[in-house]
Amino acid sequence: MALADISRVEIEKAIGECDRLGRDAFLKAYGFRRARRYLLVHQGGHYDSKAIVGAAHGFLPGERPLAPDSPGFSGGAKHAARLLRRLGFEVTEDPEASDLPRELTHDELTHDELTHEELIHRITHLKVNRSAGHRSLYKPIVLLWAMGRALRGEPRLLPWPETEEALKTLLERHGTRGERLRPDYPIASLHHDGIWELRDFTGPVTTAHGDAGVKRWFTENQPRGGLAEPVYELFRHSAVTRLAVLDDLLDTFFEDLDPTPLLTDVGLDDIDSAEPHTGPGRAPEEWLITAAEYERGCRLVEEQEAKNHGRRAARTTHRPVRSRAARYLVLSRSQGRCENPDCTGQPADVTDRNHPILEVDHVIDLTRGGRDHPSQMVALCPNCHAVKTRGRTRETLREVLLRVAGERHAAGRGSGADATEPSA
Repeated sequence: MALADISRVEIEKAIGECDRLGRDAFLKAYGFRRARRYLLVHQGGHYDSKAIVGAAHGFLPGERPLAPDSPGFSGGAKHAARLLRRLGFEVTEDPEASDLPRELTHDELTHDELTHEELIHRITHLKVNRSAGHRSLYKPIVLLWAMGRALRGEPRLLPWPETEEALKTLLERHGTRGERLRPDYPIASLHHDGIWELRDFTGPVTTAHGDAGVKRWFTENQPRGGLAEPVYELFRHSAVTRLAVLDDLLDTFFEDLDPTPLLTDVGLDDIDSAEPHTGPGRAPEEWLITAAEYERGCRLVEEQEAKNHGRRAARTTHRPVRSRAARYLVLSRSQGRCENPDCTGQPADVTDRNHPILEVDHVIDLTRGGRDHPSQMVALCPNCHAVKTRGRTRETLREVLLRVAGERHAAGRGSGADATEPSA
């Protein structure tokens, strides 16, 4: 065994052979299993690190490929992964790789027993490759595009040429981290994540590994595809879910970028206001939110809060990261009325979108250790907000509002007073 003699030339030859054969055939030819922890990342593709090094050894003059059980040869940090990194290749290390969600069957993808939390967990724990220390934008761009389509009620499944054309345009405009115009990569990966459904083809779905093989599979099979039905339905009908997922995708993948142009292109720019969609002429009752949805929303907010507490967004200014989902929950439970029990009267006017003029406020400022959570947030009219912020009685009012926030939060979850009757 002469691992030290392997150069980039042999590694690239092994990668080329993997692309030519396809991942599964390549692994079978050399007797390897799929990598459980270390993956080589090269030109947007993922490759099994140990198998690539083992095959590369066979391209050395007078040498044979290494078998998986060759003495002293492993795919771990001290052998294959170390060699690849020393040669300048990127190797992703995922200690949870063995726990990645398995590919779902069509029946499972359309089954109601896939819980709200399980589906969202799959989306908010995406496995993506990195380039120059940054997470790839392939999957987030695809999901934001699909979320916008669901919000507008557009067809869930599209023919592959339509999907490919739309995503190529978005990748060209917003793939600022070197993403190629290859929608096949993220679609195949999202399918194996259990988030994307593919139909109208025969045989197994290609992996997201390699290059030519992935493209060839989509070209030959032309599948119809789109979000798995339960995911689509959540994005379509649950504003809390949309906002929580939007929060997570933007805060995870776009921390140092301005996502506004992308959100505009996919039709999610208006969602940023995080207000209930009442619309002209719709009754205040439409602000009602069920205790179950409020509870689910709070769980999503709490998971994000644990990740973001104290973190600052660096897109334009160093401001605290705030949750659109939490804001939506507070506005919904307020039913369009100021939550200060001593409010002397909020403005009778409404906004252009027919919303009451309310402002969501953190009773304890985030900069002072307050939580970005409905239990410490209230909806206030401009007058009460001004008193709470700079009035002489603000400290007394804050004590009242902190109590009210807790009571309204308990009522919203169905664990306190009647959640449909505001106390103000």
